[in-house]
Amino acid sequence: MGQHGKHWQLVGLRALATAAAVCATPADACRLALVLAMDISSSVDATEDQLQRAGLAAALIDDDVQAAILASPSPVALSAFEWSGRFAQVGLLDWTLLRTPADIVAAADQIARSTRSRNDLPTSMGSALGHAAIQLTRAPDCLFKTIDLAGDGINNEGFGPPEAYHAFPFENVTVNGLVVLPPDLVEATEVLSFYRKTVARGPAAFIEVANGFNDYARAMRRKLLRELTTPMMGARDTPAAQAG
Repeated sequence: MGQHGKHWQLVGLRALATAAAVCATPADACRLALVLAMDISSSVDATEDQLQRAGLAAALIDDDVQAAILASPSPVALSAFEWSGRFAQVGLLDWTLLRTPADIVAAADQIARSTRSRNDLPTSMGSALGHAAIQLTRAPDCLFKTIDLAGDGINNEGFGPPEAYHAFPFENVTVNGLVVLPPDLVEATEVLSFYRKTVARGPAAFIEVANGFNDYARAMRRKLLRELTTPMMGARDTPAAQAG
């Protein structure tokens, strides 16, 4: 796509985001709106896809994670979707207020039972982030807003994270990353550097690392625990991200 086509694509997406924000209606108040974005691009095979779905579900029902979710009378709102190409974002869990252990188990079960929509598209991070930002305009009225972008590669289709942050509503939104490191050391270094430099954004932002998909559940558990506690210490006007 040429520069003019890219420009008009971003203009159209910005208009869509604005319209969604206008139409959004506040729901029950909560302390954190958390969007989980799962990578299903062609670099992720069938076994790896199952490991990340099961890993995310296992992390959610971990005793410590459940305790962190339920630590306050103000609930956490959770949403999840899978992403790959520019126009390939499919919902796994619509906005759900996690008020009880049963709510958490039901959300985890829905994600665990989900099936992959497709496996043949490249990695369009900008589109995934734009979709996540639009989902936040539909979220309950929460004190903090966080997007969690998980993946095993760098952007290779369409606009990237910096363009998405310019085009979509990211005010007061923190973006964290979960990087699934590939076995090749050079490639792993490139992917981790990309996430740290271009994905992490906002107050107390950080990057969590999984050493392959077999490590996904552990990394997701660690990341969720950090996300569920960090907002209480962060400030909305913090200008720079800190990638860990």
